[in-house]
Amino acid sequence: MKIGIIGASGMAGQAVYKEALKRGHQPVGIVRNEGQALSLLGSEASLMIKDAFLLTKEELESFDVVVNAFAAAPARAYLHVDLAARLTALLRETEKPRLFFILGAGSLLDQEEHPFVETLKKTPGAEDWISIPVNQFKELQFLQNVDDVNWVGVSPSAEFIPGEARRPVLGQNHLLTASDGKSHVTSGTMAAAILDEIEKPSHKRERFTVSD
Repeated sequence: MKIGIIGASGMAGQAVYKEALKRGHQPVGIVRNEGQALSLLGSEASLMIKDAFLLTKEELESFDVVVNAFAAAPARAYLHVDLAARLTALLRETEKPRLFFILGAGSLLDQEEHPFVETLKKTPGAEDWISIPVNQFKELQFLQNVDDVNWVGVSPSAEFIPGEARRPVLGQNHLLTASDGKSHVTSGTMAAAILDEIEKPSHKRERFTVSD
């Protein structure tokens, strides 16, 4: 499949690009900085040099799947919601491409059925970055009201770190913990779960979560 990856230079995007390539798909990194992307993905990487907010319907429809691994600085975290709104607006009443949103862990529920973002807000220094999980939560809430676009979302565990793939453990709306009792997932494990879902879809218009 031809898979467009918005934000392919980021941690999640890189992992998805490399996993897709390893499995024989045609990943295309949708990035703004060509030099940075080539240094991270390899000199032969297939790229579309474009601001995600300037993508056209025709460009999106050239892909089977578009993975949104977009990242924004805390001061502009609202762009997570804005981009979701733009992508879905362009693809209303369509089935192709499938939109795959990488969301945050903040919208997951803890053991007391509270959004994890409420715990994150109490972390020392949270004021410097809390706008990101808050807006990713808003992004999910927006998507949950979109019923005429072929979308799916995935949230990592509490700790999302670079690393090789392990066997993905899937959940739905609750924060997962690994065998060591901690909530974590590597970028490689997330990428493996994303490609598994792309190859054999089992979620539609809903979010799932992944743990190591």
